[in-house]
Amino acid sequence: MTRKVADCRKYPSESNCTLTLIGEEEEVARAAAEHAVSVHGHQDSPELRREIREFLEDEKVSA
Repeated sequence: MTRKVADCRKYPSESNCTLTLIGEEEEVARAAAEHAVSVHGHQDSPELRREIREFLEDEKVSA
C-alpha cells in the first residue's frame, strides 16, 4: 500500500506551518483534519476532510 503525504508547506498560512504527515491515507486524513482545526482554526466538517483527501499525495520513496 502506498503511503500518503500531507505537507503544510504547500499551502499558504499565517503561521508558515512546516508540518508534514506521512502514513496510510485514513490516518493522515484524520491527523491532518485535527491539525487544521487545532492549529489553523478551520471547522471540522465532511467538506474539510474531503478537501484534505484531495490534496494528499503519494509518498515518493528514494531508491
